[in-house]
Amino acid sequence: MALKGIKLRIYPNQEQQLKIKLNFGYNRFVWNQMLNMMIKRYENNPQAPFLNAFALNNLLPQLKREYPWLKEAESTSLQATCKDLITAYQKFFKEHSGFPKFKSRKFPKQSYTFRMGIKLVNDHHLKLPKLGTVRFKCGQAVTGKIKNVTIRLSATERFYAIVLVDTEVKQLSKTNRAVGIDLGVSDLMITSDGIKYPTIRFDKILARKKQYWEKRLARRRLQAQKEIAWDRHNQVPYPRDLSDFKNYLKAKHMVAKYAEKIANQRNNYLHGLTKMLVSQFDVIKIEDLKIKNLLKNHKLARAIANQSWRELRSQLEYKCAWYGKQLVTVNPRKTSQICCNCGYDDGKHTLDIRDWTCPNCHRHHDRDINAARNILNA
Repeated sequence: MALKGIKLRIYPNQEQQLKIKLNFGYNRFVWNQMLNMMIKRYENNPQAPFLNAFALNNLLPQLKREYPWLKEAESTSLQATCKDLITAYQKFFKEHSGFPKFKSRKFPKQSYTFRMGIKLVNDHHLKLPKLGTVRFKCGQAVTGKIKNVTIRLSATERFYAIVLVDTEVKQLSKTNRAVGIDLGVSDLMITSDGIKYPTIRFDKILARKKQYWEKRLARRRLQAQKEIAWDRHNQVPYPRDLSDFKNYLKAKHMVAKYAEKIANQRNNYLHGLTKMLVSQFDVIKIEDLKIKNLLKNHKLARAIANQSWRELRSQLEYKCAWYGKQLVTVNPRKTSQICCNCGYDDGKHTLDIRDWTCPNCHRHHDRDINAARNILNA
């Protein structure tokens, strides 16, 4: 048995959309209230013990008495929000990630999670608490025990339900093969077998259409910011809100639409490659790259970001766990300068050198294939 997330495109009616957006607000309000309380608590007493999710859940009844409209929220979603806040705090202290931030209703992506009252009616309808029956579309069947559901609103105003199910994943047959993978820019992946999987620049394919709307978005934002309205009560002018301008909102929607399309195409390409790898190999070895440091190279930053190496690695991690395969991360140090045949260190090669000959054993190497073979032998 394994946990598997299935993304469904849902089509709520107008009443259900209103209820979903209200639940976004309820959970955002609870997050901000709890975060503010924890900050004030630390300021008043830095030695106070760290709160857990159970302690925050005990504060919810008092919060509902103080704000009665919170009773309309899906109850388990508020508990999930408290748990997420504690998880964010723990990551800040243990992994030194960013401090939890206050949430805003202006952020284009909104979501909330709940655990109870979820029922699959048929292949195209899902029954959700506080919402009722919602129609959905999905490319795969939802099988297994449903653990929780996350309702998400994308920047393009599309509603999704991410269903977490505990299901049986059929193990793939063993091949008794291992592969080393070198990650690159001109080619996305280079395997130790000598196969190169090309980079597809999805961002450049749709660049002209996206830039067309980005230009209009910037222009319409400047025009909107110059507009002023008159406050009759106080007799003073004030800038109008950007949400009042339909042309600005249309341009913003179109930019988000093309950005989402690029991301979907890239993810689809990566899913195909990772499924092929776990099908063909039992052991997969990849580089343990520090991508944050590589992005400091401003000449290659955009190309590196387009590769989505972190997404590729995370897909391999959970697919290897599902299908009983092994993923090994290797230190990439000197993989492109050591001869995979005799182990001779030829020194650092600049990026423009794509092939070289070992002065020790006189074997000619393709830079990337040699690195992939060194990763396999590591």
